[in-house]
Amino acid sequence: MTIVTALKKLTLTEPELVQALQSKDPAVLKTLYSMYSSALYGVISRIITHSELAEDVLQETFVKIWQSAAHYDNTKGRLFTWMMNIARNLSIDKLRSKDFKNSLKNQDIENNVSFVDEQNKVTFNPDIVGVKQLVDNLKPDLQAVLDLVYYKGFTHVEAAEKLDLPLGTVKTRIRLAIIELRRNFN
Repeated sequence: MTIVTALKKLTLTEPELVQALQSKDPAVLKTLYSMYSSALYGVISRIITHSELAEDVLQETFVKIWQSAAHYDNTKGRLFTWMMNIARNLSIDKLRSKDFKNSLKNQDIENNVSFVDEQNKVTFNPDIVGVKQLVDNLKPDLQAVLDLVYYKGFTHVEAAEKLDLPLGTVKTRIRLAIIELRRNFN
């Protein structure tokens, strides 16, 4: 069976897909997309919740698969696993990129509340009402660390850089703040 005949059926065996992909047969890209796009989009959308951005990353994934096909080694794993890792890595890279972080900061004021609610799955929880007031009663150095890590989403390393403190100090202050909050909450 020729590659063209197999493409009309829109299914190929993995070795046939790899061979066509590595020989840069342009017709294989359509087949590859029809066979794997929904599964790869599922992987991407679990990491990137904004649908338009997830679709962009899906497109970048197929471009990277096309450009990197020569590097695929079937002795190291299946084709789908390799493609899934590309999709996952591109998704994580997108979330870590400065452009993405800046786009979160630059939302229109009208859309900002609903966007934040959508991203953080905000719901009313009466159990946490008053926690911010308890945090406000902490020492300023403990407040600063908690504000960055828990309210602004900084990692411990980013908080240490922002506050110009050693990482161990940041972790200690978080632990001390949590102990103090537990004492005040109960």
